[in-house]
Amino acid sequence: MITDQAIDEAWMRRALELARLAETQGEVPVGAVVVRHGELLAQGHNQPITACDPTAHAEVVALRAAALASGNYRLPDADLYVTLEPCAMCVGAMVHARIRRVIFAAADPKSGAVGGALDLCESPGFNHRIVYQGGLLATDSAELLRDFFRSRRKRAAKVPE
Repeated sequence: MITDQAIDEAWMRRALELARLAETQGEVPVGAVVVRHGELLAQGHNQPITACDPTAHAEVVALRAAALASGNYRLPDADLYVTLEPCAMCVGAMVHARIRRVIFAAADPKSGAVGGALDLCESPGFNHRIVYQGGLLATDSAELLRDFFRSRRKRAAKVPE
């Protein structure tokens, strides 16, 4: 029998594949998938550098694609899986899209807005509540991010890898 945990892990693994794709393009390795009724609705990875768009975070890219695929900017039955805790901009986009649930891997204590630096999912000012869960495959995502930034620092210091 396949458990909900196993299903969540499978979707997060897909998001991790997308994060690796972002890394190959020189982007911070973050990936996201939007799932509705057990089916992949859309996916995205970080693209702010390649798209020259500061809003092209993995979550926003995936939400835009999901809205286009469904023909509606509201996604009330959809879940979003993302490899890094969403920032304030991305949480705002999820609230506007009426995402049902967000599941993230690695926490982001500096700019995360789902319990890291902020907890916007619990904000009394929002008219929509997103159910959330953090820490799913967190080690895999954190390692990917750590290796990416370590490599960047080495290149910046011109130290051979």
